[in-house]
Amino acid sequence: MRIGQSSDIHRLVEGRKLILGGVEIESDLGLLGHSDADALTHAVAEAILGALALGDLGKWFPDTDPEWKGVNSQIILKEVARMMDEKGYRIGNVDSLVLIEKPKMAPHIQKMRENFAAALGCDIERISVKATRGEGLGYVGRREGVLAQAVVLLEEKEQNV
Repeated sequence: MRIGQSSDIHRLVEGRKLILGGVEIESDLGLLGHSDADALTHAVAEAILGALALGDLGKWFPDTDPEWKGVNSQIILKEVARMMDEKGYRIGNVDSLVLIEKPKMAPHIQKMRENFAAALGCDIERISVKATRGEGLGYVGRREGVLAQAVVLLEEKEQNV
């Protein structure tokens, strides 16, 4: 087994879409970034890369590469899942958390779990997505940014003999 963890932070700004866990969420503010800026998906993908000792997202999907400009982060996650498969691992479980003041995440969590399970080729019961608010404190509470965190457990795939 291998364990990986990651955090991702993106600034909230006007004029951008709010996409988290592959779900477009109605909001007056969206996330700023080179791709679609889906901080939650980025945290999950980078935690997997960490578990595989393959470095960070910037190594594989640099923000200086026009290929990744505006890309749907679910594509990035699917590419990381391919790397995981090539290394002989599968998802044991994913535990993720998004810290955002508003809007409420509860109506979107099931779809986020479905998106992650589909991208990672695993059962939805292996995927946890949670959300919490900043309670008016810090950059999350002031709606200046979003913080996402993820921990993953990877299991070695059984070898066919």
